[in-house]
Amino acid sequence: MKPAEIIVLDVGKTLSKLSAWTSDGELVERAARPNASPQTPHYRALDTEATFEWVVETLTEFSKRGPIRAIIPVCHGASAALVRDGQLVAPPMDYEQPVPDAIREAYWAERDPFAVNGSPSLPDGLNLGTQLFWLQSINPGLFDAATIMPLAQFWAWRLSGVATSEVTSLGCHTDLWSPAEQDFSPMAKRLGWAEKFAPLARAGDVIGRLSPDLAAKTGLSERVEIHCGLHDSNAALVAARGFPEIADADCTILSTGTWFVAMRSMADAFDPASLEPGRDCLINVDIAGRPVPSARFMGGREIETLIGIDTRRVDIKPDQPEMLASVAPVIANEAMLLPTFAPGFGPFPETKGTWLNQPDNWFQRRAAACLYAAMVMDESLDLIGARGTLLVEGRFAEAEVFVRGLARLRPDMKVYTTHAHNDVSFGALRLLNPDLKPATPLSPVRPLEDELAAYQTAWRDRVNEQGVVA
Repeated sequence: MKPAEIIVLDVGKTLSKLSAWTSDGELVERAARPNASPQTPHYRALDTEATFEWVVETLTEFSKRGPIRAIIPVCHGASAALVRDGQLVAPPMDYEQPVPDAIREAYWAERDPFAVNGSPSLPDGLNLGTQLFWLQSINPGLFDAATIMPLAQFWAWRLSGVATSEVTSLGCHTDLWSPAEQDFSPMAKRLGWAEKFAPLARAGDVIGRLSPDLAAKTGLSERVEIHCGLHDSNAALVAARGFPEIADADCTILSTGTWFVAMRSMADAFDPASLEPGRDCLINVDIAGRPVPSARFMGGREIETLIGIDTRRVDIKPDQPEMLASVAPVIANEAMLLPTFAPGFGPFPETKGTWLNQPDNWFQRRAAACLYAAMVMDESLDLIGARGTLLVEGRFAEAEVFVRGLARLRPDMKVYTTHAHNDVSFGALRLLNPDLKPATPLSPVRPLEDELAAYQTAWRDRVNEQGVVA
């Protein structure tokens, strides 16, 4: 009989993915689908029902190959579900849904200081507390007898019927968690939300078994173990710790996708007051509940805005030599982008993105976009005091102008990439087997041959002219 496999359900902002793995970390099969955000009467929601139907269909296909032992969900942050009597009572909100000004002002008056919650004031619904406050304003009785779960744990509940919560999802700019106290924030307690959340479990805990109904629909065994699950950026952090170059060192993991999230792991004791919440710095929480100073910007979204989402991506392997060759003319002509193309996010949230000396050449435009992302990320890394080792993972680890530009900008750091496309899923696997080691080694990043110091100085001067001191 074939050994039983492990399934990782990875629900990101843009894509949902299911991957099947052997217990020793070999990827067997992977499926993905784009996510949608349907409009409800009051807000744009996550399409959990369509995603659930796809999950059932895909698990049914996976079950035909052989036995499955366990399923663990990994999800993006800033989302939660309310359930009552076994039913979803409010669809999880899309965190990019604009929030009415009156709701936002009233909510901000309730928020705890950054030193307490480690959570900056973010646009739209990116602070989960904003979403809960709005939902309660729409329907004051909505929370009565309801249970709240972060998104990863909602998916564990859909699979098992067991409701839980977990710290990495609660500690990612929600306003609902106090990292220093390892407890719900004073605001979450005062507004009565803390008591509504499902009981805490650890990310790797087995919380139950596959529900009989889903076992019948998919052909899977009712003995399939369902694990609690975790926040996706934290899963990337768990994956990175499997490399000997990372392990327990002071290092920074840069996860790249829609968001570029830098998380400084195992840092010295730090003062939360040293972070700048107005520049998209925050305190995440790792699987052990420890504070993790972090900084981020919407790098993938900005690059796609600049080059067009349907055009050739900046990480396409055959294009890398031509893009690298385009760096020299970009620098010589001071073709550059000024932040930001995702207003409200990143280290320059208030400035308006613009081109300077925009090239006609398509490769040069993409190379300039990658240099722009590298310079913005360099600023974010400075904000969290990143030092030692930097590991770039995710899709944009294969965009050579970006990673080699970042290595040039940070000569005092050892910069590596991991080119596996499943780092988040591999991190989830390592929760089930902490001794699991990556199948391939890290790749040291060779800095760009082109000198960037003068180009970066010119870029910073122009950013300063926009009113932000870089």
